[in-house]
Amino acid sequence: MRPIDIIGVPIDLGADRRGVDMGPSAIRYAHLQTQLESLGLPVTDKGNLEVPIAEMCQVNEPRLKYIDCIIPMARRTAGAVATSLQQGHFPLVLGGDHSLALGSIRGASRQKEIGVLWVDAHADFNTPTTTPSGNIHGMPLAALCGLGDPRLTALWEETGPVLDPRRVAVIGARDLDPGEKQNLREAGVLVLGMEQIDRLGMMRAMEIALAHLSSAESLYLSFDMDSLDPRHAPGVGTPVTGGLTYREAHLACELAAETGRLIGMDLVEVNPILDVQNATAALAVELALSGLGRRIWNDQG
Repeated sequence: MRPIDIIGVPIDLGADRRGVDMGPSAIRYAHLQTQLESLGLPVTDKGNLEVPIAEMCQVNEPRLKYIDCIIPMARRTAGAVATSLQQGHFPLVLGGDHSLALGSIRGASRQKEIGVLWVDAHADFNTPTTTPSGNIHGMPLAALCGLGDPRLTALWEETGPVLDPRRVAVIGARDLDPGEKQNLREAGVLVLGMEQIDRLGMMRAMEIALAHLSSAESLYLSFDMDSLDPRHAPGVGTPVTGGLTYREAHLACELAAETGRLIGMDLVEVNPILDVQNATAALAVELALSGLGRRIWNDQG
């Protein structure tokens, strides 16, 4: 029954396609707060963090687009998440593109020893050397594990990686770049892509992932809406066919919640410009509820 802090991070600088900066508003419009309160949870909406728009920034480094504007955003996000956890609250971070995880997971790791469940069609494990696009939303997990540009891996003056890559599980991946695959193998990240989920089923895949993360004191769930098949989540910036079903996505969140160790959650990459009647944002709300304990049925009725 920890209080929930809703933290909006309206950033679209990490991607080529505009629009995910409106994601926090779309998720709120889908009745996020009232739905959370229906679970009996105390909820405070902290509003949106300050994020510059693209027109205020310049691309000075093609392999690290908008890095000078992304780093301050990540620092602010880290501070907001760390403050929430210090107060004994649960930070629910709304994106925005996945570059915000540079801050959210860093902030969480400064308070707790965490393992990370990264549910995403992409592993976001590129570096400036391996990226085909220069988009930083394809780099945050690698940077958190200590790979890539020092400005992203350090953010402040910290030394060493934020995450132990052996305490990271990527779920639902189906679009990985060649250099990214090599990075993942060398780092020792557990990747349970769609092929493994097809073969094993989501229940078994999540059991493997959670067992892999069992040594971590706490868990952080970073959920990219493009992990779902576009039939269920059309309003995302980088859709990839063959993704998670509606129920597989819910089950992943439900099983994470049932560990009793989940301390924070990102919901990212909702793009209302591409959505159909706000369906993707509404689904994001449902997944947040599953991650915070809502069940279709339990032994209380």
